[in-house]
Amino acid sequence: MLDFVDPLIGTVNGGHVFPGANLPYGMAKPVADVNTEIQGGFASDDGDITGFSHMHDSGTGGGASLGNFPLFAQTGCEDDELNKCYFRKDQRASQRLHGSVEARPGYFAVTLNTSVKAEMTATNHTALYRFTFPPDASNNQSATKGGKPVVYSPLILADLTDLSDSRTRGSIAVDPDTGRITGNGTFRPSFGIGTYELHFCADFQGAEIRDTGVWRNTRAGSEPKNLETFEDGNNEDPPLPAGAYVQFHPPAGNQVLARVGLSFISAQQACSNAEREIQGFDFEDIRVDAEEAWRDKLGHVVVQSGGVDVSLQRLFWSGLYRTFISPQDYTGENPLWQSTEPYFDSYYCIWDSFRSTHPLLTLVDPHAQALMVRSLLDIYRHEGHLPDCRMALCKGFTQGGSNADNLLADSYLKGLKDGIDWELAYEAVVTDAEVEPALWTVQGRGGLHSWKTLGYIPTDDYDPYGTGLITRSISRTVEYSYNDFCIAALAKRMNKTGDAEKYLARSSYWQNMYDAQSRSLLNLTGSTSAGDLVDSGFSGFLQPRYQNGTVGFQDPSLCTPLFNFTSCYLNPGGHETYEGGSWLYTFYIPHDQATLIPVLGGVDTFVARLQYLHDTPGLLYIGNEQSYLLIFLFHFAGRPGLSSRYARKYIPGSFNDTLSGIPGNDDSGAMGSFTALTMMGLFPMSGQDVYLIIPPFFGEVSVRNDVSGNTATIRCLNFSNGSSGPEEDGNIFIQNAKLNGEPYTKSWVTHSFFLDGGVLELTLGANESTTWGTAQDDLPPSASTHFWED
Repeated sequence: MLDFVDPLIGTVNGGHVFPGANLPYGMAKPVADVNTEIQGGFASDDGDITGFSHMHDSGTGGGASLGNFPLFAQTGCEDDELNKCYFRKDQRASQRLHGSVEARPGYFAVTLNTSVKAEMTATNHTALYRFTFPPDASNNQSATKGGKPVVYSPLILADLTDLSDSRTRGSIAVDPDTGRITGNGTFRPSFGIGTYELHFCADFQGAEIRDTGVWRNTRAGSEPKNLETFEDGNNEDPPLPAGAYVQFHPPAGNQVLARVGLSFISAQQACSNAEREIQGFDFEDIRVDAEEAWRDKLGHVVVQSGGVDVSLQRLFWSGLYRTFISPQDYTGENPLWQSTEPYFDSYYCIWDSFRSTHPLLTLVDPHAQALMVRSLLDIYRHEGHLPDCRMALCKGFTQGGSNADNLLADSYLKGLKDGIDWELAYEAVVTDAEVEPALWTVQGRGGLHSWKTLGYIPTDDYDPYGTGLITRSISRTVEYSYNDFCIAALAKRMNKTGDAEKYLARSSYWQNMYDAQSRSLLNLTGSTSAGDLVDSGFSGFLQPRYQNGTVGFQDPSLCTPLFNFTSCYLNPGGHETYEGGSWLYTFYIPHDQATLIPVLGGVDTFVARLQYLHDTPGLLYIGNEQSYLLIFLFHFAGRPGLSSRYARKYIPGSFNDTLSGIPGNDDSGAMGSFTALTMMGLFPMSGQDVYLIIPPFFGEVSVRNDVSGNTATIRCLNFSNGSSGPEEDGNIFIQNAKLNGEPYTKSWVTHSFFLDGGVLELTLGANESTTWGTAQDDLPPSASTHFWED
């Protein structure tokens, strides 16, 4: 399976995937950093490489995070003059040799145009590098750069910076006898508030030390052996470059190894982490161990790949691989409070990851998911609210609702235990629903007074109880509705019947934003003439509503690629929907399609309208996570075959195995997990105990559950190559099904199938079935029709 993992998928065109070396959920994530698309550290473009740093996030949006304390290796200095080496990022930036990049689980390598090859692997808190210098330098004791002599005396520097040059202060020291470099810095997060302090400890092996010292800006010296930087008040943006270096005598084997330990606690703990995890500097042993860790993690899923194109196999395994990159296990590295509970970070963001990442982890790694739940509860215990986003120990911005509520409900309904305090979890979600924090841009919900009294979030909301962006009234109303439904489901299962009734009622508040008369005029030609606008033919959309009850209007195509897409983010001028238009959010009622379908005109109109949304170029942007649900809503109208057809439109149309093979930011594996689940034939209605079924992209898929030890298998009869390819070819429609040998007519299963194990056998055909999954009793459940059923 590892041969099919390509970490470079999504490393251009805004995917921002981290392609470097790491362990599942590992804190250490070394890779080469570039000066172009910097969010994931490395990008597969023509950008220059500025260093090799040790921690990264994957798939983040506009801002870059981490990338602290990069190393950079140089063969030597011109004329053997220290100050003719290159210290600043902009001066040392080097091109890579074409075709030299190697990326696979637990390993990353690249060769610079200086002929220095950098390889890297990792343990949990430590990065290990192997720098190989050109052999001609060893033989001749010199090389040339720009026609000038470069004396072969390798120099490796450490830079007190991060990817976004956010340092506000830092310190660094180098030991002249051992060459050990230790340091720390205070930095800002990329999508949140506050600062964090990080420490590192770098040791070297392979060559005798010739000289050590520090550098600032473009100058370096052997004395002193330490420095401190204070950017506060210096008006330096970016902060003045600074760091330390070690210069070596020529290494006998042309190689120098660098081991970098990391810690949020102290440099001493960073050194201890490194010494404990990598004792012998044996690069190959560490690389093999990392590879084995990945083989074990991915081995929870087995597919029968006969007849499946290699590109699709790469797409599947690479998506599953990216699911395990984040959240990251920082247990023992949290300086904010004392606790014996696990601490995970880089929930980046739960708005993205609750939909597919965490449900997939619940399937294939329930123990890790339980640890993440416990970590979220410990954050609540010490900070008063659950996070919706978190990175580098800092509070991240909330994009809509309190979506950790959905994550917790999903985990509880699927039976996770493993030391989770579920009474505390219930307290936490109720706090989200009832207590507005002073700053609700980073936790909880805003506008709760209006939510409770009016039953919606007004566009002109008056909210003196907390501070936040008074935007996104439609999408926040939709999200709060689903948050409350998830709380209701949790309350019902925990026998808190009164609360279940209360939050179930609040989950219907989305209807208060519906305007049956609103229509959508679409600019399908790019013309600026109002006369060229096309009426979609459908009426009724969620619309802004004011405090006095009157209804406003936001063009339903606003915030789509057809119309002003980039203006719908977290900014004061944002609109009433977030990263999508009312075309999307009018469908986005995950818990009660049985109510929505009649509201939108009945089954036939609903299906036609949903197909129109998918078939009209630019109307639905599949590169944001809330759009995933809309591929599978056909199940609720008794047309599961259409869900299969559109899944095969987007895979491989928008999701494929090219360098630009994802349509948006990977968002900490959210797109990778969606791809893997869809290709397994599953879509989890996260926050509910429901998995919608489509034919897998493989002849057979098996999932081993570590909690029960059982294996669940989805097997396809009449599987053809087209079942995993373009939607117009092959047997892509389920004709009938059997569960453990018995006829099964529902288009969905519960988590018990994966806990108990067994075989779901799907008979496929080339035409959409008119019987399987179409009867009223076989449709997935909705709040208005099934909530009180056992």
